Amino acid sequence: MSKIPPIPDKEYFTIGEVSQITLVSKHVLRYWESEFNLLRPIRKNSGQRRYCTKEVELVFKIKDLLYNKKYTISGVKKCLIGDKRKKLTDLQTDLNLDLEHIPDSKFLSDLKYELKHILKLLRV
Repeated sequence: MSKIPPIPDKEYFTIGEVSQITLVSKHVLRYWESEFNLLRPIRKNSGQRRYCTKEVELVFKIKDLLYNKKYTISGVKKCLIGDKRKKLTDLQTDLNLDLEHIPDSKFLSDLKYELKHILKLLRV
């Protein structure tokens, strides 16, 4: 991935600020929101988008994949999903999660079921 320029130290950014930082037009950012489920800025009551730093970084990644590496929209989606799965697998390995050997109690059993369900959804 191309080097990301420094992102200002702020909690949230407007779509105009993200557009200036990333050099991606506002209408393109709105389109990417409709295409990429991972890009979901928070909306204020007024409807104004508020992007956090991770979303600005995601915009840089999408821009790099589309414009520099010449991925298609569907290719970028697959790449982003693959990254998310890899992070999940790495997290499971880092935490040494072995869901099959968690002691059974009602609470832990329910928790184990929910975690397996979440993993199953993420693998789709």
